[in-house]
Amino acid sequence: MPATRHLYLARHAQADPATGKLTDTGHRQAELLGARLREFAPQALWHGGLPRATQTAHLIADHLEGVTPVELAEAGDYAPHLPQRHEVPDAHADGVLDFLARIPAPERSPELGQRALELLTGPAKGSQERREVVITHAYLVAWLVTAALDSPPWRWVSVGVANAGLTIIRYTPRSPSSLVTLNDLDHLPPDLRWTGFPPHLRP
Repeated sequence: MPATRHLYLARHAQADPATGKLTDTGHRQAELLGARLREFAPQALWHGGLPRATQTAHLIADHLEGVTPVELAEAGDYAPHLPQRHEVPDAHADGVLDFLARIPAPERSPELGQRALELLTGPAKGSQERREVVITHAYLVAWLVTAALDSPPWRWVSVGVANAGLTIIRYTPRSPSSLVTLNDLDHLPPDLRWTGFPPHLRP
């Protein structure tokens, strides 16, 4: 019988746009996120392959006991769903489609998006509860949140995700998936919060 899966999602910590490597702020964010995740005692740590996600995951792993970071293609940086115009309400269609058109072709992968749903969501196999961490990028966090809420797939484009913010989704057998937290930044002091978030959306 399946068991409950707790999925701990985080966008990588702040990185230098020029190099892709973590900034000093990003290093501090990752360390503090690792300390926060330690309290959940996760059994797995997945991460995307780009330097900013890899660095974040390895800094987090230093705080976790018996967990080795594992690179996962499905945790990479890509557009997970490309809606057709008829999927998007007329009031939003132009804006959504214009946004998607600006994403380079190599960074569009609905196939990976579907595989991410199959691999990372739903109750855990077996009888033991699972606690899994995924260090990824804004688009995938948004995609998994959208799926957890059974929202129309195109709505992933409207979910904002901060650097090192913690999102928790709970998948329990025979119950709907539950979004426990989104962009939880309590582990960060005020001066480290909301990086990577559009200024006009910051609280």
